[in-house]
Amino acid sequence: MTEIILHHFPTSPFAEKVRVAFGIKQLAWRSVIIPMIMPKPDLMPLTGGYRKTPVMQIGADIYCDTQLILREIERRFPERSLYSGTDAGTANALAFWSDRNLFSPAVGLAFPSRALPAAFLEDRAKFTGREINIDQLKAAAPMLVDQLRVQLEWFDQMLSDGRPFLLGQHPTLVDCAAYHPCWFMRVNIGESPPLTEFPRLQAWMDRVKALGHGSRSELDSKDALKIAKEAQPQASRKEDAHDPFGRKVGDKVQAVPDDTGRDPVSGELVSISRDEIVILRRDEQVGEVAVHFPRAGFIVRAAQ
Repeated sequence: MTEIILHHFPTSPFAEKVRVAFGIKQLAWRSVIIPMIMPKPDLMPLTGGYRKTPVMQIGADIYCDTQLILREIERRFPERSLYSGTDAGTANALAFWSDRNLFSPAVGLAFPSRALPAAFLEDRAKFTGREINIDQLKAAAPMLVDQLRVQLEWFDQMLSDGRPFLLGQHPTLVDCAAYHPCWFMRVNIGESPPLTEFPRLQAWMDRVKALGHGSRSELDSKDALKIAKEAQPQASRKEDAHDPFGRKVGDKVQAVPDDTGRDPVSGELVSISRDEIVILRRDEQVGEVAVHFPRAGFIVRAAQ
């Protein structure tokens, strides 16, 4: 089964990163809308506790974190490559840097622009491990703009030779990664600093938006659970001969993000490589599922 199911919500920046990739590749996909905050009762049986957005499901294989989601999409659907005109190393390195350095200040700048329910702020405080204080974020706006404008200038300089996309004539993974924090700012605070300093960057955003989101159709979350239960995980068993901890297939492990949303996912190690780890889980609602994580940005340890 190769049907793509994306568990997401419309205003998620990282979900927009994946939706743009679907647009580049003109893929058909199923959309499951999940709650913005916990609880997420029809997502947890699939992930085993991982709560970040988005999550991709293909049958009984569950893919967490956008860096891995987009690598898997590229592997399965190589046409209109996310590495057109560049290489996987350059694209993944720039995308990882962008996700880590642009997202937080962009969200910090955008959050105070709208009235946020107390439940949302409480959820995000638990998610990040620190208090979300809107007054403090408003006061920090000049500092956030200060940090963003220098980084956005680097992207703007990439466009100075007239190329339509950041790495050349074709949209790539780097466009997906740089676009989503800019998109979040534009959606929430409009054309305002720091975006107003960079007309080339704004024109690039319009071109990325025009790529669309591929062909989307809605799917009920209960149906997604049923699809997982009726499928079998396709992850192949694989070991990493150079794993520094000597982990082996069959070990009981936990995977946890190293930044926010540090909810561990526990299960049996079924595959491990330099860039991916796969944990086999069993759940009454979905049966046996394989949960895939990238190695960068995740801590893998023995199960507690």
